[in-house]
Amino acid sequence: MRTIFLIAMIMNAIFFSCNFVSAEKISLTYSDHEPFGNMRTKFLNDVFFKEIEKISSGNITVIPHWNGELGISYDALKNLQDGTQVQISTIVPEYFSKELPLHQIFKSFPAGPTGNEQVKFFSQIYNEIPELLNEIENQNLKVIFVATGYPVAFFNTEKISSLNQLRRKKIRSASFWHRYFLKNFGSIPVNIRWGQEVFDALKNKTLDGLMVNIDSGYDINAHKVAPNILTSQKFWLGHEYIIAMNKNAYDKLSEDDKRIIELAAENSYKKLGKIMDESFFKQIELLKSEGVDLKILSDYEVQSFVKSVDYEKIQDKWAYENSAENVLNSVRKYMKKFVN
Repeated sequence: MRTIFLIAMIMNAIFFSCNFVSAEKISLTYSDHEPFGNMRTKFLNDVFFKEIEKISSGNITVIPHWNGELGISYDALKNLQDGTQVQISTIVPEYFSKELPLHQIFKSFPAGPTGNEQVKFFSQIYNEIPELLNEIENQNLKVIFVATGYPVAFFNTEKISSLNQLRRKKIRSASFWHRYFLKNFGSIPVNIRWGQEVFDALKNKTLDGLMVNIDSGYDINAHKVAPNILTSQKFWLGHEYIIAMNKNAYDKLSEDDKRIIELAAENSYKKLGKIMDESFFKQIELLKSEGVDLKILSDYEVQSFVKSVDYEKIQDKWAYENSAENVLNSVRKYMKKFVN
């Protein structure tokens, strides 16, 4: 029996280390609403897609289209469900709260795991909570990879050294969860259109601050009119970027081709956490080089904020209204495995 077991282990190792050869050349069209060049898009292009091509010995290629060339973010789900022009796309659950109501739960945690622990959380969550996977597959999609964004930062027009100084300040956030957090904390939550309108409001001082992932704030030059920033890696955005494939297109793949994509994801996840950490600190240094006053909050400061926003009460109310108590409890339990 021991000999058979060892042989099986050796064969398994050979199977996973060798490149696969697809029965036929396959080109898959990928659509992304963001421009190429940020951490997430570069990782997908330079790591995940390249890994698919490498493992398949060049027989499976992903042809990317960036910056909404094949459809803006709000059209991504419809376009991928159709699958005629696009076979793979980034789906942002926040934009599809009607179709993906259970996926809204991730942003309801004001703090969460970082780096490799965050990667493990999102890459494993669908195995732990089948309701989430079913919700995706019911949209005629197949999850092939999950990416996330940068941590949250607070951009402020006035000099600030403590989160307590956000109280009674008008802070913009698009997330309904974050607006609840801000209200419970004592701030005045504001929701205005993203982009130039936010920049102008900060510049004109009709808006005091901004709660957003740190790279998005940088992208709209918020730091130039709100150069006082508080942030922490543990202020996670909880913002999933689901890399999904049209289910019909996926089902047409051979079992070897499916395994190629799965193995490419496994290999890519191993690299993602380190790159996420490095990219965050590069973003910090870039902001500092442009003259911002930036403070990285201590774990104590983060936990004080978490406790003060009463997020579990908000979660309970949402779960009751959406008949999602079981999912909420499962996510809470799973989250505790990754958060100290």
